[in-house]
Amino acid sequence: MSANRQRPIEDLSQCSCRGNHLDKLIQPMILTVLSHSALHGYKIVNAIAEKPIFQGRRPDSTGVYRTLRTMEKRCLISSDWDISDIGPAKKVYRLTKTGARCLMHWTETLERYRDNIQSILEEAQNACKSERSHKG
Repeated sequence: MSANRQRPIEDLSQCSCRGNHLDKLIQPMILTVLSHSALHGYKIVNAIAEKPIFQGRRPDSTGVYRTLRTMEKRCLISSDWDISDIGPAKKVYRLTKTGARCLMHWTETLERYRDNIQSILEEAQNACKSERSHKG
């Protein structure tokens, strides 16, 4: 028997069909949040958590901070340390001009995704209707 034998998914709650891998859209969400104002990481995570795409779940903070570091290396965002009298120093992130251009490209890409997803959705709905009428 093959060691690579596939097993059927029994619990679809963690399947991508339930929207569980849409966190790949974290970069445009970060760019959008920072287009409004400079924020430190914790507030970015909280702002993203409020987005409907997360369906009330909190995004992985470690992943968000990792994405922030990557985006900073790519000059999409910049950061400075906020050293206030109250509490520890916090890294504050802001959108760069390159990041603003990237956000414009993301809007175009997301519009294409939306249109393509609409096409897939219509085909899937037709397939489901056809399947129901055959069982009917």
